[in-house]
Amino acid sequence: MTFTFGIYPGGLLGDDTGVLAPVRPDDPASIVAALRELQGGATEFLVRAYRSYGEPGRTPERPEQYVAQGRKLDLVLQYRDRSGELAGWLDFVRHAVRTDGHRAACLQICEEPNLDLPPVDGSIPGVRRALVAGVVAAKEEALANGYGDLAVGFNAVPSFDPTDTFWPGLGELADERFHRALDYVGLDFFPDVFRPLPPGRLADAVRTVVTDFRQDRLPRAGIGPDVPLRICENGWPTGPGRSEARQAEVVEEVVRTVVGLAAELNVTGYLFFALRDADSAGAGLFHHFGLLRDDYSRKPAFDTYRKLVAELAEPAG
Repeated sequence: MTFTFGIYPGGLLGDDTGVLAPVRPDDPASIVAALRELQGGATEFLVRAYRSYGEPGRTPERPEQYVAQGRKLDLVLQYRDRSGELAGWLDFVRHAVRTDGHRAACLQICEEPNLDLPPVDGSIPGVRRALVAGVVAAKEEALANGYGDLAVGFNAVPSFDPTDTFWPGLGELADERFHRALDYVGLDFFPDVFRPLPPGRLADAVRTVVTDFRQDRLPRAGIGPDVPLRICENGWPTGPGRSEARQAEVVEEVVRTVVGLAAELNVTGYLFFALRDADSAGAGLFHHFGLLRDDYSRKPAFDTYRKLVAELAEPAG
């Protein structure tokens, strides 16, 4: 089984209230240098990028400039239209396939559609309809344009609420065309970030979350074990009370735990969030997710992730 790594290289991100802008603009030259080093000799390395329908904005700017030498886009199309009208959204999806299908490895339809917070799509009415229709439209457009290798999927966050209606509701909407079109499901999760864990429990928490997602949540929507699972966003911020040395330890433990689950749970990829801090002097958790500080200087976790990619990714040649 091929296991693919990647990272989100932009500075813009969303917190629990809205969009958080970085204190320094993206520096493309520094980003390219960091991506090259992280990729090392891996055959493929994914560059995560976001575009929104219904609201202005994309991040990072001009993501195509980071695609070269085996680096491909992991492109997220966010659904931010509260009107409920799908024709324009589906045109947006098809246009994204036509323009970026040749440089993308993955196309994610919607961003965290099961999370009702302002920056993500779970707060938008009708998001499940947009998700199902978007996956089908993206796959049809990919095949029509000769991009048969473009993996089309969606992502979600963990939920341990037994009354959660997202997955059975998705299952009611998901027809045969959707299941034929679906190439993967992504999981975004951040253990020991928003809910601190007792010492020594990190690996167990990772195994529990990924296993529950695969074996309990996805079947509620009729999604079977043959559909690959990818970790699309995972990270651990530094900052007050959160040391850079501990970040490196967390990266090591989480990545090795996820890779250890790959064969059992059909996990095929991992992307780190994010390359650099939004604001290394900021007071909040969301300011400090980077492997690099906001000036692109390194934290110890950068070298940790680089070494993990070199050891665990599919080598070129």
